[in-house]
Formats: sequence, structure tokens, C-alpha cells
Amino acid sequence: MSDTLAQIGEHPLIERLVAGLPSGAQIVLGAGDDAAVLRFSGDVVISTDTMVEDVHFKRAWSTPHDVGRKAAASSIADIEAMGARPVALVVALSVAQSESVDWIQGLRDGIVAECGRAGAQLVGGDISSGPVPVITCTVLGDMGTLRPVTRSGAKPGQVIAYAGRLGMAHAGWMVLRRGFRSPAAVVDAHRVPQPPYGQGAVAALAGATSMIDISDGLVADLGHVAKASSVELRVDTGKLPIHEAQATVGQALGGADPVEFLLVGGDDHALVATFDPAAVPDGWRVIGEVRAGEPGVLVDGEPWSEAGGWDHFTAR
Repeated sequence: MSDTLAQIGEHPLIERLVAGLPSGAQIVLGAGDDAAVLRFSGDVVISTDTMVEDVHFKRAWSTPHDVGRKAAASSIADIEAMGARPVALVVALSVAQSESVDWIQGLRDGIVAECGRAGAQLVGGDISSGPVPVITCTVLGDMGTLRPVTRSGAKPGQVIAYAGRLGMAHAGWMVLRRGFRSPAAVVDAHRVPQPPYGQGAVAALAGATSMIDISDGLVADLGHVAKASSVELRVDTGKLPIHEAQATVGQALGGADPVEFLLVGGDDHALVATFDPAAVPDGWRVIGEVRAGEPGVLVDGEPWSEAGGWDHFTAR
């Protein structure tokens, strides 16, 4: 049976967690000192994201390794959305004294694994006591010679395109909350997102004029772009691909339209950007267009009247 934090103590735990962490060319000094030291070649991009048990994940649904991967991925995706290359991650963790060391070790291993997928390194963090697990990951990225791609550059005449997956995690959440564990494709997508690592820089090099990580839902996050850019964004649902597992979930839920999963689901952390029509890079799928008009998002030519995505303070 695994020791608890109360049995092992803070500093022996930290020694376990930092042991064997990989390093990289831009990591001058990694975990183990008062702070890490990094070397960047261009502007530094920084973002942070928090996950709370029973808000963002449930132990009954996910292993600690899954939770660690999801925590890292949700933060790293924001760096990708600026067109930067993720370099380093630090994590602040709050857990109960009764928490098992094995659960924390699994969480750490998941974070390290996801950093490896993204080309980043875990370089330190902090741990404290609290009633439920709260995981905050802060990621630093390197723009190199590129300029950040913000939300405010979409222009009429351009197209909207995305890279990654849409609506798979939301379909998985719909299944899990009803006590089921299949289809595996959507359940696994909810447990561990798969951001399109590397595609942020690809989009920036291709001339993307605006970009955002889809964390709260396609319609909701495009709404941020529309407002920041003062444009109308039109999504054509005929261009949204429906995965077989999403169609299966829709049927199991009494004929629910799986297109809605793609429009409101955000936990896949896909990237959506605007490009000149001839500049859309490989790996990106065109799903709409940018027009002059009142800032907002139209779906098949009509204002979206259904739920618009996740909001922590109004969502139920």
C-alpha cells in the first residue's frame, strides 16, 4: 500500500518528483534550486491553467497519469495558440495530507510524458496542502523570430481553419456522466486531450492572422476572435467532420445531433485560426469564412442560439 504525504513528508516527496527529470538545450538550470534558469532566442510567451478535482477531472474516470497529461496539455495548448514553441513547464500542486504518494507520482509522470510529446520540459514547481487536488501548470514558450499570433487579426475575405480534434472530449464527457465507458475513442479523448503540437508554429509561419486554443468550445472561442477582430465569423457545419464514435453517442442519447459536440466541446484543445485563402497550411481544415459585419459567430448563416461553450461561473 502506498505511503501518504503525511507519512513521507514534503521534502522527501519533492526529491522523488524531481529525480530523473529530463533536460533540454534551453534549460540552463532545471528543478532542484530556488528557481529554474532558461535561455530563449526570442520573445517569451507565458500562460497558466488550473485544474480542480470534480470540476475538470474525476478519479472514477481518469488515472493520475491521465490527469497529469491533461493538466499539461491544457496549458501547453495556449502557447501553441500564440504560434510559439513550448519550452518549460512549472506546476503548483495542492493536495490533502492523506493523498497517496503513488497518486502524486502518477500525476508527475503524466505531466512529464505530455511535456515530452510537446517538446517541453518540467523544470520545477511547488506543493502545498489543501482539501482536494488542485493542479496549476504554467508554461513558457519561445517565439524565436516569429511574432505572436493574437485574436485580433482576422480580416474580411479570409477563411477559418482548424487543426486537431473537435468535439471528441465533449462526446466522452456526455458518455461518462451517464455512467458508461464507451465508445473508447471519445472516453479516451475526454481523459487525455491531443492538442496538435507544432501546428501553432506552422500556422504562424504560414501567415495566420489570428489564432486561439479551443478550450471552451468552437463557437465560444471564435466569439472571442470575432470581438477582438471586429468581424463576423461564419462556420459551415457541412465542413465539420463527424467521427463515427460521435455519431454513435448521438444515437445513444436519443438522436442528439453530433454536430453540437463539435460546436460546443472544448477539451480537445484544437487550434482555430484565420488565413488568406491560399495560405492555409497542410494539416488544417477550412470550416468557414471571415466577413465584415457585426462582431459575432454565425452557424450556417444563423446566430447560434444553443449553449455557447463552457463558462466556470454560469455552466451547470
